[in-house]
Amino acid sequence: MLPVGALSWWCVVVMLVCMQLRPVRADSFLPQSGCLCTADIVSCTAFGLQRVPAEIPVFAVTLDLSHNQLEQLEAGSFTGLVRLETLRLAHNQLTGVHSGAFRNSSGTLLRHLDLSSNQLHVLEQHYFQELPGLEELLLFNNRIVHVESRALAGLTNLRKAYLSHNRLTDFPFFSIQKHSHPLLSLLDLSSNRLPKLPLEDISNLPPAVQAGLYLHNNSLVCECSTYRLFRFWKQRGFDSIRFFQQEHICLVYGRQRGTLRVFQSGRYFENCNLTALKEQQSSVSVKAGKALLLHCLTSLSGSVTFLWVAPNWEYVVPPGNNGSLKMFANGSLEIMAAREQDSGIYWCMALDRQQQRNETWEVNVTVVPHHDRDAHEPFNTGFTTLLGCVVSLVLVLMYLYLTPCRCPPCPKARSPATAAPGNEAGPGSAQSSILTTTPPATTEGPGRKVHPYNYYSLLQP
Repeated sequence: MLPVGALSWWCVVVMLVCMQLRPVRADSFLPQSGCLCTADIVSCTAFGLQRVPAEIPVFAVTLDLSHNQLEQLEAGSFTGLVRLETLRLAHNQLTGVHSGAFRNSSGTLLRHLDLSSNQLHVLEQHYFQELPGLEELLLFNNRIVHVESRALAGLTNLRKAYLSHNRLTDFPFFSIQKHSHPLLSLLDLSSNRLPKLPLEDISNLPPAVQAGLYLHNNSLVCECSTYRLFRFWKQRGFDSIRFFQQEHICLVYGRQRGTLRVFQSGRYFENCNLTALKEQQSSVSVKAGKALLLHCLTSLSGSVTFLWVAPNWEYVVPPGNNGSLKMFANGSLEIMAAREQDSGIYWCMALDRQQQRNETWEVNVTVVPHHDRDAHEPFNTGFTTLLGCVVSLVLVLMYLYLTPCRCPPCPKARSPATAAPGNEAGPGSAQSSILTTTPPATTEGPGRKVHPYNYYSLLQP
């Protein structure tokens, strides 16, 4: 048995613990913070908050903390909010996100995170590690100068990422792959300070990411590689060019005074080689016996040397090898007549000896075998039918319009008095004139020679 005083003290302790563990009710949270609660939405906008409120109703699905004075997201700031799906933290003074800030929260349920209009400088790799279900990430209008290579790693459900209006001078495009971000369809990097584009990394992006990549209003240097890329996007009808064509600019020699609009300065880029504008996928197929042209896509310009490696590890340089492969000075490789043994991965290297830089590009070629039966079957059916129709038509036209040659007029019939003796049938007998194989001995007058046309004219129908 415990003393009465000890029992009372123990009851008080248990009561305090229970009060701490029970969920926060809206009617106890509202008077203390002044936030607004409607159904599953909690709004605490423009209250001058410097820290995330400690007691937030656990039923919150949407939490709005925008337009406050928040400077840091401490570890465990959103603990217990297991239903949270949308978190708005725009228009604060955030400079960093501590490790574990989203620990013990909804995790996979959080889909929308708005960190726009803050003062973030660097996106570190631990910022979003606890948010694998994130689908939309808003980071525009910050002061971000660098994105760590694994800052977006683990966000396999990410669909849209907005990083425009920052101070980025580079971006880890190589970290965006098909297996790591299979659903990503929009990546906004516009209105930054990107001076050059890594064409190899951009060409290796998934097709959906390329179609949704926005790069307008940057500090890009006017280069042929940049012009080729934007022209290629225009040909494909990408939304980034369709809706922001006038905003695609570049700087001549990197100077702000020499700003050009890319699609209105065709004369400046008239000497650029636009061969690479043709669509070049990383995997292509060709029928056996047909020619195939492969392009070596690169962002290097100036004095660039190209080299191809065939699937059989044969090195190919201009003008090509013994005849099956032909290489051009611009780096393109032509397979003259594709064979089944030409299938495989073709590897291209572009080398700039002056800048000591090199880039590579791979193309997987599949040669489809040629089947003779399939090739000659259309000839045996279609062509034969057409030829028969033409011959029949010619014969019909010959029968209708091609008449025999005209014969001279037949001579006048002889009178009965001058008929030759021995003609038993008499004059005018058709049997004697048609069935007799020898011409008559006499003509109209005595002593005249028989005209040969008389015999043939009687035989004509």
